[in-house]
Amino acid sequence: MDSAELAGKIVYTWLTLVLGFILLPSAFGLSLGISELYMKILVKTLEWATLRIEKGVSKESVLKSSASVGIIQRDESPMEKGLSGLRGRDFELSDVFYFSKKGLEAIVEDEVTQRFSSEELVSWNLLTRTNVNFQYISPKLTMVWVLGVIVRYCVLLPLRVTLAFIGISFLVIGTTLVGQLPESSLRNRLSELVHLTCCRICVRALSGTIHYHNKQYRPQKGGICVANHTSPIDVLILTTDGCYAMVGQVHGGLMGIIQRAMVKACPHVWFERSEMKDRHLVTKRLREHIADKKKLPILIFPEGTCINNTSVMMFKKGSFEIGGTIYPVAIKYNPQFGDAFWNSSKYNMVSYLLRMMTSWAIVCDVWYMPPVTREEGEDAVQFANRVKSAIAIQGGLTELPWDGGLKRAKVKDTFKEEQQKNYSKMIVGNGSLNSELD
Repeated sequence: MDSAELAGKIVYTWLTLVLGFILLPSAFGLSLGISELYMKILVKTLEWATLRIEKGVSKESVLKSSASVGIIQRDESPMEKGLSGLRGRDFELSDVFYFSKKGLEAIVEDEVTQRFSSEELVSWNLLTRTNVNFQYISPKLTMVWVLGVIVRYCVLLPLRVTLAFIGISFLVIGTTLVGQLPESSLRNRLSELVHLTCCRICVRALSGTIHYHNKQYRPQKGGICVANHTSPIDVLILTTDGCYAMVGQVHGGLMGIIQRAMVKACPHVWFERSEMKDRHLVTKRLREHIADKKKLPILIFPEGTCINNTSVMMFKKGSFEIGGTIYPVAIKYNPQFGDAFWNSSKYNMVSYLLRMMTSWAIVCDVWYMPPVTREEGEDAVQFANRVKSAIAIQGGLTELPWDGGLKRAKVKDTFKEEQQKNYSKMIVGNGSLNSELD
């Protein structure tokens, strides 16, 4: 037997095992119990590792690390209180110290840029990337870590790459073929089948374990589903339990190939955020879409960018001013098994997927929430903030007022001007300037 024939038999056996034990069950939404067994072993291993780490780390280092979590203690009092608490006062040179203090606080530990880095873990999960300060603790723990590296890179990674390649290939080919059919109910059913099947395969490629809550509130046709955004796989997580017409920004590379294929079979809406004409077109298409109660619910991530699984940032008002019923969904990942956050300014899509595929697993909870509509007298911004607050509370996330666009853009001049106006009102109020005018 020559080497080519041996390699062929190995590939054939490998694909047969993948097809029979993973691919077909995942395509039909079934499980043979392999994933459940893997998760049980993983949970027990991480619990054991946590106990070993707690025994190996001295109490002094624990106290030191816990004390260093908060770099500074912020004074959240308003400007009026910080500047002697009086309105209508003369300018004092000491006011400079107040603004200098606030500026240094923002530089040292602002609450925006923290949301665009990986979430901190309470205990190490045996992934080197999640603990840069890892030190030798015990021979047993080191052996388990080495064994974990071998399992993740030599067993799980090839398996996951195979599944991901099959899932993405089926998605691109399937949506392209379905897109050639004339518009009909058959085409819509086939499109939904392709999306559901391929997304389930891709989730299995990440060893995904998803817990859905309150399924009676699942988004219905003709509605708008809005969710917090941590990762591009948010789409996979939701689509394994139902199909959506998606709205999002145009991407390049691998993501762009997938987007262009998907839009052929389903009325997804992709747009360039920088083009104003696209915004008006998107709004028009969304209104037309929700007017037809037979069309799939629209899936929108109003934050506009990925946040690191700890917070919910400002929701853009566009999704909330077109009318229709809003179906809020909260998504929360368990960082103990793998970091799902995509830092798009640091990693491209392929690098990000490789990091995901070399993690232990992707575990998350999805909460469907009761549908809401815009109340009388409520503007789009208030409606968006109400939905954002509900999602943050349900997912156990921190609610922040900041625009996620600050990930790449500078603070708007209007924010600076607002602080300048507040200070000028204090000076002008009943102070010396008013006396001079009299």
